[in-house]
Amino acid sequence: MAKILLLEDDEILSQTIITILHSEGYEVSKATNGREAYDLTFAYPFDLYLFDVNVPESNGFEVLRELRKSGDETVAFFITALSDIQSVSQGFESGANDYIKKPFDLDEFLIRIRAVLKRKNQSVVYGDIVFEPLSRAVYKNGVECDLSPVERMVFALLIQSVDRTVSKESFYEIMEKPSDAALRVHITHLKHKLNMRVSNIRSVGYRLEST
Repeated sequence: MAKILLLEDDEILSQTIITILHSEGYEVSKATNGREAYDLTFAYPFDLYLFDVNVPESNGFEVLRELRKSGDETVAFFITALSDIQSVSQGFESGANDYIKKPFDLDEFLIRIRAVLKRKNQSVVYGDIVFEPLSRAVYKNGVECDLSPVERMVFALLIQSVDRTVSKESFYEIMEKPSDAALRVHITHLKHKLNMRVSNIRSVGYRLEST
């Protein structure tokens, strides 16, 4: 089930969006201001961000810009009444993947969401391991592996960045009590359970090597 974060301070519109997303089987968390949305991104892993721009505390542009600076590459759509070319340009410069202008057609809105989540849900194959991004299920030789929630998220970061170093800070964002020792334990468990080659890039992070 895909998890979506909605940042919208219009109660009627947000409820409409949540209702149609629930009807599609998506799980939705709602924030009504920028600070709340930013905090939620560190509390839960999301598959899609839907951000209004003109919201209290930090606007949608600012929130997404900070998330991109932190290395968060979650797919993000702006849904906003700001339709001038300068705002559209600012939205994409902030790191948006799409920019939807209010008012919008709900059917078209769903088509865009289905399309991006379908692409995101394509299985990732690594040797005899298959990773399903949306469910974060990991299969080895066709059998689902018994991984903890944190191990699944650590593995997701690694397998989506094969041959690239993932910083320790990126791992820390998904850990309840981040530390070098705790991260090392998670990596060790994954190496033993999945028999995969992970290199420790000293003082920087970890890298999953090609098969």
